Formats: sequence, C-alpha cells, structure tokens
Amino acid sequence: MSSTEDLDYPQVILQYNSGFLVSKVMFTACELGVFDLLLESGEPLPSDAIAVRLGTSTTGMERLLDACVGLKLLAVDLTQEGALYRNTEISNIYLTKASPKSQYHIMMYYSNTVYLCWHYLADAVREGRNQYERAFGILYKDPFGAMYRSEEEMLKFMAGQNSVWSICGRDVLAAFDLSPFTQIYDLGGGGGALARECVSLYPNSTVTIYDLPKVVQMAKEQFVPPEERRITFHEGDFFNESIPEAELYILSKILHDWDDDKCRQLLAKVYKACKPGGGVLLVESLLNEDKSGPLDTQLYSMNMLVQTEGKERTAAEYSKLLEAAGFGEIQVKRTGKLYDAVLGRK
Repeated sequence: MSSTEDLDYPQVILQYNSGFLVSKVMFTACELGVFDLLLESGEPLPSDAIAVRLGTSTTGMERLLDACVGLKLLAVDLTQEGALYRNTEISNIYLTKASPKSQYHIMMYYSNTVYLCWHYLADAVREGRNQYERAFGILYKDPFGAMYRSEEEMLKFMAGQNSVWSICGRDVLAAFDLSPFTQIYDLGGGGGALARECVSLYPNSTVTIYDLPKVVQMAKEQFVPPEERRITFHEGDFFNESIPEAELYILSKILHDWDDDKCRQLLAKVYKACKPGGGVLLVESLLNEDKSGPLDTQLYSMNMLVQTEGKERTAAEYSKLLEAAGFGEIQVKRTGKLYDAVLGRK
C-alpha cells in the first residue's frame, strides 16, 4: 500500500518550478550565439574567450555555459589551461542556425512572443481569451494581426514553423498514402516547408500555398526558391474569400487556432470546393480521448488559450467536425512525433 511518504514531492515540485528557468537558459544561449560560435570555431573554447567574442560579461557567460553543460547542451573538458566548452551533438543539430534541422527561429519566437503571453496565463484562464492585449497592446480578436505585427515578427514566426516541419513534416505526410492526390492546396501554408516536403515525398504532386498576401510575399522572398516549379501561391483570406477546387486540402496547425464554429465554417467551404473523391488532411497534435495526455499536447492547448481563439482536440472531436462538414471515411494516424494526421474523404 502506498502513502504520501512514498512520493518524492519535493523533487517533483522542484523539477516543475525550474522548468521555465531551463527554457530561458536555452533561449538565451541561442540568442547570444553561443552554439553558433562553438560550431564555427571548430575547437573547444574557454569561457572568457567566448565572452569576449560575444560581447558579454565573463562571470555571466561562465554561469550560462555551466548551466548549458548541466542541460547536456554543452560538454566541458578540464585541461591544465582551464575549462574548455564545446557543443554536444544535439546542439549542433538543433540549436545552430546553419543546421538544416535548426530550431533556433522557433526558440526565438517562443522567447520573445510566447513567453510574454504566458506571463498572463492566470488572466487567460480567468477570461478564457488570448493575452495579446496585455502583452503587446494589440486587440485580442486579431491573433494573427498580433503574430504578424511587424515584418521581423512575421519572419520569425514563419521561420519557426518551417523548422517544425523540418523535424516532423515527412511523418505526417507519410502517415497516409497521398500519391493519388496530385492537385493539393496547403491552406495557411506559410513559409512552405510542409509544401516542399510534400512535393519531395510525392513527386507527381503540385502544391498551392494559400495564405495572406503579406505572408505569400515573405514566403516567395525568403523561403521558397523560384526554381521550385511544383509549388505555386494563392493570395487571400480563405475564411472570407473563395477556395479553389483541388483534390486534397492540407490544414496543418490551422484548426487548433479557432473555436468549433470557425472550424465548421472553414471545413464546410473546403468540402464544397473539394473534387469528388478528394479529401482533407488535418495535421494536429491529438489529445488522448480522455484528455489525460500527452503532456506536450495539453501544454499546447494552454498555449492556444494565451495566443489564439482555439484549442487542441481529440481525434473524435476532429472527426466530428469533419463529419459535420460532410466528409466521411475518416482515418486517424498517430505518428509518435509532435503532430498527428487525420484524413477525411469526400
């Protein structure tokens, strides 16, 4: 028989209390360029040299480096000349800007935008709405106006989303055989990373990214090379403008931004535009049916509260939304990664 004495409460509480400290250490090391410098140097460096080259205090940098060692983001070698710091494999792959799997941009977005919204989590829970007004002085009814409040923020957000698909884009696109669909619309496709994964995985397909005009312009200028002929663009607001006919529509991390009524409205428009025999692919992080987890998805749902009008949902909840729009033959695939796939057919 277990009792409260069997549970290591102090250690559990300490772990959760320090969670935000861990995040901020990693964000700060990325922002200051620690991992990029160590990659470029090609050799381990002492803390004072790192501090000089990055323009920081010696004492502050030494503590930051030691914390990164504790987090296994850096390794340290003790020599006669002193401690020498180097990147771990994880840092080289995910925390340096030059890596094709870099998560630098999404971390900067979390550090400079998401983090500030989460400061008002208690207010979000009390009020049931996002906290852009408190965090940035922007009306809460326009979450994407807040996310895209400047070209710099829009670039950061789009680059961050691209970095996510560099990790798990192929998993969600390969969850079902999408090769029968050759004409695909990626609604809210942003920087085009998922579209690029799609045409790579299914070379007979073409993908049209349908997004706001300023997002499309940024995607063309920064992310999708003009020689990529299988990716085209459609400028517009798919909530308020028509959706062209296609065989497959991809909605990746779209529905979780909106309440059920807005989701039903969008899916009804997609169903009407969809060719007979076509379908819609939802890419979302799925909650367990009893909403007991996964923890990451539960935390994403809290983030939807502080940043958007939506929430994370169960597979059954997404299936119900699809069925209400007219879609059938609904299939669900959990990828074991950050995001899962739900396919509905017309």
